[in-house]
Amino acid sequence: MIVENQDAVVDRLKDPATYDEAGPVETIETHISRIFLVGRRAFKLKRAVKLPYVDFSTPELRLSSCEKEVELNSRTAPSLYLGVRRITREGDQLALDGPGELVDAVIEMVRFNQSKLLDSVAAAGKLTPALMTEVASMIAQYHRGAEEIHIGSGSANIGGVLEINSAGFATSHVFDPKEIEALNDAFRAALARHASLLDRREAAGRVRRCHGDLHLRNICLFDGEPRLFDCIEFNDRIATVDVLYDLAFLLMDLWHRGFPQFANLVMNRYLDDGDDEDGFILLPFFMAVRAAVRAHVTATQIEEGSSDSAKLIAEARSYFELARALLAETPSRLIAIGGLSGTGKTTVAEALAARIGAPPGARIVESDRIRKAMHGVAAETRLPNKAYRPGVSERVYRQIAWRAELILAEGGCVVADAVFDKPDDRDRIERVARDRATPFAGFWLTADPSVLWRRVSERKGGPSDATVDILSRQLQRNAAGPLTWRKIEVDRKVAEIIAEMATFVEGTASSPVGFRKTGSHNQTAA
Repeated sequence: MIVENQDAVVDRLKDPATYDEAGPVETIETHISRIFLVGRRAFKLKRAVKLPYVDFSTPELRLSSCEKEVELNSRTAPSLYLGVRRITREGDQLALDGPGELVDAVIEMVRFNQSKLLDSVAAAGKLTPALMTEVASMIAQYHRGAEEIHIGSGSANIGGVLEINSAGFATSHVFDPKEIEALNDAFRAALARHASLLDRREAAGRVRRCHGDLHLRNICLFDGEPRLFDCIEFNDRIATVDVLYDLAFLLMDLWHRGFPQFANLVMNRYLDDGDDEDGFILLPFFMAVRAAVRAHVTATQIEEGSSDSAKLIAEARSYFELARALLAETPSRLIAIGGLSGTGKTTVAEALAARIGAPPGARIVESDRIRKAMHGVAAETRLPNKAYRPGVSERVYRQIAWRAELILAEGGCVVADAVFDKPDDRDRIERVARDRATPFAGFWLTADPSVLWRRVSERKGGPSDATVDILSRQLQRNAAGPLTWRKIEVDRKVAEIIAEMATFVEGTASSPVGFRKTGSHNQTAA
């Protein structure tokens, strides 16, 4: 609800003479802000609105919110935020930082090219696995440093978000009251299912003062690095959440925009970095809540008389439908991918995982990353030969089984990625599925030795330490033993490999598989 006419302030901020900058003034509008771009600067004005989740109804409240926004965002983007400017009135004249009465306030920021916003990068088709891996690492680091908050149970915390969503939907006429009621009922049922896990996570310190609005448009490339900015400053309740609920906004945004493979990648890299396996099963629910947030926020813009109401209605409905879809329960499943070095196990696993189970897809349990984590080094750090002794490898494979069992026990889906050249290791991972009565599929990737030699010799970067010497020893041993796993020839496009896997799994499944079409995978499984 708009509570104050800001036309005079907006007109003043649209006037180039207001600033010590050259050039025209460009304007960007969101549901609660207006941004004025001029020269090398950007000025952000809070809109005079009062909604269930935000109160900018007075100049004093808007000034306080501006000051808090600068304080909080300076932690993640210190060189982007320059300070707060007061808008004052003397007679009938408005000025920046004049001696008159306070009328409004704006945040002054360094202007950057809008093409550097990650939503623009995504729209241009320029998101890359390397960039999204960097983003996931940055968010995990940010969450580690965020303040723990203990002011209630974890289930009550998310229950509060659901109450805000319910109130937000009540302000809109886009959705039918019966479908809103049905969605709210589905959310309450999901909350009841997850309540005990949410409460355990709060007790363990997973509820923190987070960003709160972590989607692609609030991440920019600044000074050559991805930076978080524009966090929630106006409502501590909204921003004080489970860290995985904070992450879920980005995952939902990627999924909604048609980038499931990147949603899955960010999820897996974040969990690799944050060691937060127990919360994995909550992500579809958290993503559904985030989709509902976007649905009612977008609908609010329509109620305020947006000139592009047809487009906004379609967008609001798409988020609403995504929220409903994300609340559907999906059966757990375990898929294991083995093969010698150079068969492209990780490439195949990453292409497959986004198509398994509920969004954001399956958790990838990867031997190379587990081994590096056990030695306390980054995934790309090369380990000495002693890190690959049989005793160490035994611990790695036991860790794979333990992590898979943990996720399956909560109802999640797993793709296990390791060489699996020893019968005992294959038996162990199969036993995890049997013990949990979970559908299992094992795949053994294979290629001509000359292809493997070429791939391993050309490999650069990544967590694998395999060399041509290691591959040579693997080929000489040829100790895989009798194979019951389906053999998959990999000297072809990944899309063809995944299609064969999908056909096999769907043909042998005792319950729905949930394979989904994602993007095109034209690379080979190198």
